[in-house]
Amino acid sequence: MASLTVRQIDDALKQQLRLRAARHGRSVEDEVRTILREAAGDTETPPTAGSTPAPVEKPAAAKRVLLIIGGGIAAYKSLDLIRRLKERGLTVRCILTKAAEEFVTPLSAGAITGERVFTDLFDPAHEFDVGHIRLAREAELIVVAPATADLMAKMANGLAGDLATAVLLATKAQILLAPAMNPAMWANRATQRNLAQLIADGVATIGPNEGEMAESGERGFGRMAEPLEIAAGVERILKLRDAPKPLKGKRVLVTAGPTHEPIDPVRYIANRSSGKQGYAIAIAAAGAGADVVLVSGPVNLPRPQGVTVVDVESARDMLEAVERALPADVAIFAAAVADWRVANAGAQKIKKQAGKTTPDLALTENPDILSTIAHRASGRPGLVIGFAAETENVLANAKAKLAKKGCDWILANDVSPETGIMGGDRNTIQLVTASGVEAWPPQSKEDVAATLIAHIAAALNGEQN
Repeated sequence: MASLTVRQIDDALKQQLRLRAARHGRSVEDEVRTILREAAGDTETPPTAGSTPAPVEKPAAAKRVLLIIGGGIAAYKSLDLIRRLKERGLTVRCILTKAAEEFVTPLSAGAITGERVFTDLFDPAHEFDVGHIRLAREAELIVVAPATADLMAKMANGLAGDLATAVLLATKAQILLAPAMNPAMWANRATQRNLAQLIADGVATIGPNEGEMAESGERGFGRMAEPLEIAAGVERILKLRDAPKPLKGKRVLVTAGPTHEPIDPVRYIANRSSGKQGYAIAIAAAGAGADVVLVSGPVNLPRPQGVTVVDVESARDMLEAVERALPADVAIFAAAVADWRVANAGAQKIKKQAGKTTPDLALTENPDILSTIAHRASGRPGLVIGFAAETENVLANAKAKLAKKGCDWILANDVSPETGIMGGDRNTIQLVTASGVEAWPPQSKEDVAATLIAHIAAALNGEQN
């Protein structure tokens, strides 16, 4: 039996079912399933008088994911996504928008989910107990794949004219979007405004990827992420949600990205930093329950949910923002701050001058943010952590930096061009402390962040020096 529909029963029995379901925190359909399971379990060997039935060990309830399939050509990938999610032990329910039914059918999606597929907000067989609200409440995660430009626009503006948008507006669960559309639609300013609003509202995204589109001769960003990528993203979100919160009640300050030091109104000095490592650390700290303030230089990254982001441009701006964000229990300085700035930046664009090959640019040293905070006489965070991005003598330079800056830990990494670390997705870290050096294996920047947060939690709980 793929699904259950409660119908053709009198009102009194419906009311009893609703009350029983409410007492147990289940939907009416799940309550009926429970009653049927209990009845089926009693039919094999009735217990003899005076005997005690053997306890039945119930399997752990699978996490429930609600998949909303939007109306795009990428909808065919969603059938494979259902299979990938079920392979990971997840229970999958599915909503098809009206447009999605032009690409896949409720029959095909239902055959893979093993559950009824929902399509209509005004389905009398389901809505007698406000079924769309139950769908919104019972899901532990809602995945929208493909998330079309139309569906994203409706979400960003709070529209609820069909079952999918009504559920999305009514849910309290985390939402993960897998956008898919033509590259021109993705790049359109309206779509990007809607995306920014959704991210600000706490919606997570994965993709889109770059590549060939369904239309002949079309290529660019707009391909829906592959089912395996989305399934891995679902696992990460659920794992993070269920993870212990060892930093609950702690305040963590993180800096990330480069600084831009103006030469004139159109030119600047900067470092080659994407901000990815600092953002990953902020996300991991928030996932561990911390109150996180992220002071970010100019980057092209989505704002992490659950994190307070303060945007800055220059090193002086960053230092001011950091000092305003104190007090903090932990301060992690992952930003690639420019060491120098132009002493007297031009108020107008500097023009080439006849007879002069280069302009006269006098440089002055920027404030040392890490050293300033580490040497504070009062209000110093209990744990101050810096990065040593080096191209030679990595360990020697990191140890010298630890002593000079007055911080507690240094994360040393080799950022030589051949490593691809600057702007890349992976990192190789050596943790340098007063007690010694701990080499971490090459791993993703997300894994580096998770490892660092685990070390911080252990240190704050007195489990390590």
